Amino acid sequence: MEINKEQLKQLCQLNCTVEEIGAFFGCNKKTIERRMHDDLELRDIIEQGRELGKLSIRREQFRIMEKGNATMAIWLGKQYLGQRDRSEFEVNSESLEVALQDLADVLPE
Repeated sequence: MEINKEQLKQLCQLNCTVEEIGAFFGCNKKTIERRMHDDLELRDIIEQGRELGKLSIRREQFRIMEKGNATMAIWLGKQYLGQRDRSEFEVNSESLEVALQDLADVLPE
């Protein structure tokens, strides 16, 4: 079975699953997996296609952020800058005592 390498690369750029790639080329998942295992060039094409697909997604995310999408800017900050949401709360002896009493009220004796 002949696999067109350019078509394969394009499918991988779309992040197609192995099942979808097999369906496109008229074979099953096992055939594609076997070919990936046996043919280093084919495996390299698949990896390159997948990485180029990620690059496309990243490029589009940055384009969306640059257009003013705050949600995308926050998400990218979390992914690349280690930013995160913070949940801060204060516990003092009075609030702890109330919480323990509430817990005692719902627990069976």
